[in-house]
Order: sequence, then C-alpha cells, then structure tokens
Amino acid sequence: MRRAQGFYTRFLVPGKMMCSSSSTAAWGGSSERKLITGTLYGTDTAPPDRNRCLSSSPFLSISSSIAAKSVTAGLAGALSFSLAFSTVAEAKEPPSPMFLPKDVVLYQYEACPFCNKVKAFLDYHDIPYKVVEVNPFSKKEIKWSDYKKVPILMVDGEQLVDSSDIIDKLSHKINLDSAVVNGDEEAKWRRWVDEHLVHVLSPNIYRTTSEALESFDYITTHGNFSFTERLTAKYAGAGVMYMVSKKLKKKYGITDERAALYNAARTWTAALDGRKFLGGSKPNLADLAVFGVLRPIRHLKAGRDMVENTDIGEWYERMESAVGESSRIQA
Repeated sequence: MRRAQGFYTRFLVPGKMMCSSSSTAAWGGSSERKLITGTLYGTDTAPPDRNRCLSSSPFLSISSSIAAKSVTAGLAGALSFSLAFSTVAEAKEPPSPMFLPKDVVLYQYEACPFCNKVKAFLDYHDIPYKVVEVNPFSKKEIKWSDYKKVPILMVDGEQLVDSSDIIDKLSHKINLDSAVVNGDEEAKWRRWVDEHLVHVLSPNIYRTTSEALESFDYITTHGNFSFTERLTAKYAGAGVMYMVSKKLKKKYGITDERAALYNAARTWTAALDGRKFLGGSKPNLADLAVFGVLRPIRHLKAGRDMVENTDIGEWYERMESAVGESSRIQA
C-alpha cells in the first residue's frame, strides 16, 4: 500500500493541483482530494458553483478520447459512417482567411478530455495547429508559462487557457460571434458538459480492473512518457484509479455507473429534439464540447457500451463526419 501511495503522489499528481471550491473537503485528505480532482476534471472544468477545479494530471480519461491503438487500428477507420460527403462540406465552417490565425500551438495531454474539446473546435473550423505533448512528470514543455495546466493554446503569440475560455476567445478572434444561434440553449448545454457529463465518465472507464488497464494502455501509449514512466503508469495507475472510481461513485451519488452514463447520453439525444445537431443543420459549440469530451472514450468498453445501449451513436456519427479530418500540422 505504501508503494501505491508513492505512485499516487508522484505520478498521478505530478504537479500542484488547485481546487478553489471548499466543497472538496468532503472528499477526504489532501492527497486524495488532489487525485480525485485530477482524475475527475482532467485539467479544467467548472463545478456547479462555477469555482474552477484545475489539475495538471492527464488522467481523467472520462471523458476522455480513449481509443486505444490496441482496441482499434485507427479512430477514423474503426468508426465508419454512412453519411454523404455533402454533409461534411455543408457543416464545415473554416474562418475567413482574413481572420485565420497564423500560428496556433496546443500544449496538451493526448488523453485529456478538455484538450480534446479544444481540438474538436480547431478541427471543425479547419484551423491548422501544432501540438506539443507535455510530459506530466517534468512539465518541461510548459516551464515558460506561469500557468501550469493544460490545455494551453498559443494563438499568434497570445496565451489562452481553460478549454471553455479558449473556445470563447478563439471564436471571437475568428469572427464567429455573429453566427451564434440559440445562444442560451448552447450555453446551457456547454455548462452541462462541464458540470455533469464529465462526472459520470471516470467511474465508467475505471469501473473494473480490466477497463482501468484498457484506459491506461491508451494514456501511456499516446502520452509523452519515458519507458519507465509508461510501465509505472499503466499498472500502478490502473490499480489506484480503480479504487478511486469507487470514491467518485459515492461523491456523485452514482449507484450504477453504466446507468448514469446511458442516462447522460439519453439526456443529450433528447435535447436534440429531432435535430441533426443541437445547432440545427450544423454543430454549435455545445455539440463540439460533447463530441470532444466523448471522443477519447469512444472505443473503450465504456464508450462501446454507451453506443450499443443508447441512440447517441447516430449523432456521434454525424459529428465525426462533420468535424472531419484533423487540422493538426507537424510542429
């Protein structure tokens, strides 16, 4: 147990984690609270009281786009959709060349759901961006910044932080403000992503020891780890997070992880109310937020079960077709 505790503090909480809400006192001790915050929120999200819980840990695979290479030979190939190519052309919204940023760099953890939320926005709008994968131990890649969490997005030399704020500010920069439709509804569901959806994901992806190992296999395969760090993370991390998932269930009053996940998926599809997207004929920021957060888990067992037992798969298919190929470029 002492060995697990050492991993717990050195690996899963590699840097300082800050939670501004006093309600987290109910989670237990300081180190426990840090770990739960990191695994639950990833790097940035707003609890219901709007206080920010921010962590430098990459292990929230909740929501996390956890499509392990061992589970799928490639995200695009594993999920095939029967949508016409015209749908992609209609949905895409590249910014006007006069508003297109010249240099965009994303500092991220590959498995972080909030980093994936930012990438969904960039990919959908065909904004070219470079990626710098941050090592969760040393965080040397972001030593230049006073902000020690991810995602960090550098846009033409300006630092943007916190996934929702990044998307808001970047939307303004590329002049999307005038295109907002149903703004109140969109804002409501963006909050729902940060305040509810993310809470049901971690208990699901760490639900069993085999699912925890599957999740960490993706994290360690795609993250910036040394060989030793990768081995430590996969096996010790999976064991610790399996135990932590039980605490998360109690914290959020979840009795059945899968039922909570399915209910969240059904809540979202009910909100669509027969529309292709919440935004109507095209995805809006809420669509992109839900899609980005779910993309890391789509091909994990939790994500596969969710698609098999709810109607969210049809919307997800439309979203993947609409978002299209990644606009990431080589650094």
